[in-house]
Amino acid sequence: MLRNFLTILFLSISFVSYSQFFKKDRPFAHTFSIVARDSITGEMAVGVQSHWFNVGISVPWLQAGVGAVATQSFIDKSYGYKGLTLLKLGFTAKEALDSLTKADPGRDVRQVAIVDSKGNVAAYTGKGCIQYASHITGNNFSVQSNMMLGDQVCQSMAKAFTHAAGKPLAERILAAMDAAQQAGGDIRGRQSAALVVVPAQSTGKPWNDRTIDVRVDDHTYPLVELRRLYRVQIAYEHMNNGDLATEKNDMPKAMQEYGEAMKMFPANLEMQYWTAITLANNKQVDKAIPILKKVFIKDKNWKELTRRLPAVNLLTISETDLKKILAL
Repeated sequence: MLRNFLTILFLSISFVSYSQFFKKDRPFAHTFSIVARDSITGEMAVGVQSHWFNVGISVPWLQAGVGAVATQSFIDKSYGYKGLTLLKLGFTAKEALDSLTKADPGRDVRQVAIVDSKGNVAAYTGKGCIQYASHITGNNFSVQSNMMLGDQVCQSMAKAFTHAAGKPLAERILAAMDAAQQAGGDIRGRQSAALVVVPAQSTGKPWNDRTIDVRVDDHTYPLVELRRLYRVQIAYEHMNNGDLATEKNDMPKAMQEYGEAMKMFPANLEMQYWTAITLANNKQVDKAIPILKKVFIKDKNWKELTRRLPAVNLLTISETDLKKILAL
């Protein structure tokens, strides 16, 4: 009884009348998306693309250890916040979604999908969503779309996601979105996209609970750019792992991680630079010098940065070695 009372009170706070659908704070998000959970790791994710600016700020809502929500069509962003709150109160994905739509007089133009931390999935497509509009729920995932060029977008997403089983969740999400675009995608074209992944359990530090969070706000080919940004994030994770290995004085591990990062983005000067600085700090100045020389040739500002590092103990080498490096 208490839970039902709290739910009614909670949901009654901010839903508005049908006449207010088109207010500035309720943007259009005619789009395709996927919410999913990895049955092995417990990670949860939302991927989305739309012909609308900055879709990543409106559609995906996630919380580690709780669930993931995609809210779209004539969007009500409160579905994201409220959906996660209901999941934290102990509602299943379906119970949360039913509560949200029941309390919303504008339910006919909404499209929503929820996955909870146990893998329960629920989706809703209002009868007022612009065709082609549909959703498909499967094992630990839901795909949904509206205002699509053709009627095979959801089927293509579901097939691609299922066939990519065994790959990291983020890569399965990207595969599903690529398939949606190949099936025709948004009838208006494409503009923005986002990919967010959270872990199965919260660390207790919510500011650190998004393992993947990449977004393309305005681009001719948003999914291509989204995949590039995802790869950049993975590369920087290798850099971070290299830093951690360095702190533990595990130089073979550090160099392996730095090498993986540079292999992914060989033209990235920052990755090359900090790899060289780590080598220098670990008494391998001779190995650092050729890397630094290439970096300095391409951008002299890195040399000026090197000059400033010893003052804050980020470069701990002898005066002789420092002069050797700055003479490059």
